[in-house]
Amino acid sequence: MIDGTAHYRGAMAAPLDVLVVGGGPTGLALAAQLRAYGTRFRVVDRSLDRVRESRALAIQPRTLEALAGFGVTDELVARGNPAMRLRMHLPRRVVSLRLFDIGLSDTAYPFLLFLSQAETESVLVGQLAARGVVIERGTELVRLEEKDAYVVCRLRGPDGSEETVQARYVVGCDGAHSTVRAQAGIGFEGYAYPQTFLLADLEVDGLEPDAVHTYLAGNGMLFFFPLGSPATWRMLAMRPPDARAEVTVSLLEETVGRYTDDRLALRDPVWMTDFRLHNRGAARYRAGRCFLAGDAAHIHSPAGAQGMNTGIQDALNLGWKLALVCRGAAPEGSLETYETERAPVGRVVRRFTDRAFTVGTSGNPAIRLARTQLAPRLAPLALRSAALRGRIFRTVSELGIHYRRSPASVDGSRPPRRGPRAGDRLPDLPSGLQARCAGPGYQVLLTGPPHLWSDERIAPLLRGRDGLVGVHRLEDQGPWPGVVHGLLRPDGYFGYVATGAQLTGLRAYLDRWLPA
Repeated sequence: MIDGTAHYRGAMAAPLDVLVVGGGPTGLALAAQLRAYGTRFRVVDRSLDRVRESRALAIQPRTLEALAGFGVTDELVARGNPAMRLRMHLPRRVVSLRLFDIGLSDTAYPFLLFLSQAETESVLVGQLAARGVVIERGTELVRLEEKDAYVVCRLRGPDGSEETVQARYVVGCDGAHSTVRAQAGIGFEGYAYPQTFLLADLEVDGLEPDAVHTYLAGNGMLFFFPLGSPATWRMLAMRPPDARAEVTVSLLEETVGRYTDDRLALRDPVWMTDFRLHNRGAARYRAGRCFLAGDAAHIHSPAGAQGMNTGIQDALNLGWKLALVCRGAAPEGSLETYETERAPVGRVVRRFTDRAFTVGTSGNPAIRLARTQLAPRLAPLALRSAALRGRIFRTVSELGIHYRRSPASVDGSRPPRRGPRAGDRLPDLPSGLQARCAGPGYQVLLTGPPHLWSDERIAPLLRGRDGLVGVHRLEDQGPWPGVVHGLLRPDGYFGYVATGAQLTGLRAYLDRWLPA
C-alpha cells in the first residue's frame, strides 16, 4: 500500500503537486485517489459547508465498483435504496417493470442505488477525514497564473485573508460556474432549456414504496424517486408556466394534480426549489497545467442519473495519472490521455440526456403521442427481452464505458477472441476479481497453468517500478479462457491484453507508460 499524507493550510512549506478546487463528489473522489498515492495536495471549496440537500440522487453500478477500492461502497449501499422497479402511471392503468432482473454476473452491484448527494458526500468526507485529509471550506480560488513548472494560485480564506500557493497542477472540480475554467480561458459551449422545473425532497402518502414512479401526460412527466434521506421521496416535475413565483407545498400539489387524479398527500418538505437546466460542455478538458472534471467540464439534464457519476469517474481517470506523473513514475504524456478518454464519454452523456429530456418534455404532437400512448404500450413488450434490458442497463449503468481507442489501450499481437480487450473494464467475476485487484498501481493478470508464470519470468516486469505493479496468477479463474496475460490500469480498465506466455509486448507497454 502506497501511503502519504495530504498537505493542507498551515502544514505546507513546499509547493503542492495538485490543488483540487471544489469539494463536491468529484473533488472528494479525486482526493481519495491522490491520498492513496501519497500525493501532496489540498482541497479547497468556497462553500462553508458540504451539501446538505439531496441534489444528485443515484449512484450507478460502475461508480460503486470504482469507489470500492477506497472502502466506501459498502457504507453507500447500506445507506441507499437499490430500487429495481419502475411503475408507469397511465390514465387508466399502471404498468410495472422490473428493469434490472437480468442476472448480471460480472458486477457485484446490478442495481441503481438511490442515495442523496448529501449522504454520498458524507461518506466520502468521513473516509478522507479518517486518513487525515482536511477539506478547506470557505476557501476560494481568486485567480491563477501558470508560470514555468507551476500554477501560481491566489486563495482567499473564510476570514478574508489571502495566500499564494504554487501547484504543479490544478484540477477544477468547481461546478458549472467553474473559476478554474474561466481563469484557464476554456470555453463552455451549449444552451439552456426553456423549461423551469420543480424539485422537492418530501414525504408522500399514497405511493407504493421502493419503486420509481413516473406519471406520463401530454404536458410532460412527473417523477417520484425513492430517496430515503433526507426525506423518503424526491419529486421532479416541469413547473406550470402560469404558476406563481414562490415554491410552496401548495404549488407542488397543484402541479401533481395536473398529472394525476391519484390521492397523493404531500407533506413535510425538507427542500423545495425551482431551476433551469443547461446542456453545455467545455471546449477542452485541459489548458496547460489546469484540468477540468465533473460539472466544470459538462452539465446536462438529470435524465438517467449520469451527472455525478460521470464526474466521479472523470476524477478516478485523472487522479492516478496525476499521482504517477508527480512522483516521476509516469511520463508527462500520460496526462494527454485524460481528455482523449473522458471527453468522448462526456459528449455521449450530453447527447443521451438531451434526447431523453426531449422525449420527456417536448410539446411536439408526435413526441407527445409517443410519450403518452406508444411508449407505455411498447415498453413492457420490448423489455420482456433480457438481452435488451441488459443492453439498456449497461448503457445507463456506465458498465459499458470503454477506452479502446485510447493510445494507452494496446492489444498484443494476438488478442484473445473472448473476454475483455485493451480499454475494457475488468469484469467482477464470481471470484471477486475486482476486489483482489483493487489498490494503487498496475496489476498483471495471468491465466493458464502456473508453471508458465515463474518468478524469474515475472521479475523483469517489477524491477525498478517501486511497488507499482502487482501480479495475480489466476489459472482458470480469470476473465479469459486459455493462456492470456493482461495489464490492468489503476482505474480498473485494461491497458494491455495478449494471448500466450510471451511477455515482450507487455514489457514494452510498461517501458512506455511506467518506465523502470
